[in-house]
Amino acid sequence: MFRHIKQLQYTVRVAGPNPGLANLLLEQFGGPQGELAAACRYFTQGLSDEDPGRKDMLMDIATEELSHLEIIGSLVGMLNKGAKGDLAEGTEQEGELYRNITGSGNDSHLTSLLYGGGPSLTNSAGVPWTAAYIDTIGEVTADLRSNIAAEARAKILYERLINVTDDPGVKDALGFLMTREVAHQISFEKALYSIRNSFPPGKLPPIKEYAGVYYNMSAGGEVRGSWNSDENFTYVANPTAAVDGGNGMASVVLSEDQQAKIDRLKLRTASDTTLNPVTGTDLCAVAPDKNKGAWVKPAFTKMRCP
Repeated sequence: MFRHIKQLQYTVRVAGPNPGLANLLLEQFGGPQGELAAACRYFTQGLSDEDPGRKDMLMDIATEELSHLEIIGSLVGMLNKGAKGDLAEGTEQEGELYRNITGSGNDSHLTSLLYGGGPSLTNSAGVPWTAAYIDTIGEVTADLRSNIAAEARAKILYERLINVTDDPGVKDALGFLMTREVAHQISFEKALYSIRNSFPPGKLPPIKEYAGVYYNMSAGGEVRGSWNSDENFTYVANPTAAVDGGNGMASVVLSEDQQAKIDRLKLRTASDTTLNPVTGTDLCAVAPDKNKGAWVKPAFTKMRCP
């Protein structure tokens, strides 16, 4: 059950209109790292979690993310107030009005024209919000790790938004939202490590002979650290193909009839490696003139080449 309280979770104070900044803030309204995506991510996890403590945490944080969505939406609305009134009432000359809503750049005019200055479920580039942003997979240890990363990404976006505004009220509200991302990250990490069997994710154990191996798959400039140390891994400096001991080729078992059809297909579409056919590209290609060091069109064609 939800019950809306009209007062915001955090007071929003905006010094003055700024359509460009409003447009940038949409990244945290309808973007992939935004508050709506976070709320939906944690709701879908909380609704199906079997652990009462974790379920309570997920539902609390999901609901708070909706409160944050309301704060961001209110900031967008306040920053667009001037443009909203100008567009609705047509109080300015057309050219001046256009300059006012486009002067901030970054497609803020689209926000004003298409959505009347209100918050839209898009990111700052106008891309509509999509449920594809929700990466819940239904395995709690995997989902909690994803949540930790999501909070970290959102925190970085809030930092960047704080850096592009000099409005003290906006900075203050964004600082609160940024800090709450950190608090949620701590909660998710605590919940993850309170699960005794939190690694590896899932039920099936990894294959023992490959789980502790590090393959050096890039030549030149190798750097060794705890992520590939001899203490933690068997380091394979020069890996070869087919680490399983096979021939490294893909194969499938077919019925006799299926194999006969594949053999006929191979015969019908076989390449003749002895041929060097003249093709359309050859007819219009250029070739080097060995005497003049220049490129000329071949003389054997009567085609009109461009």
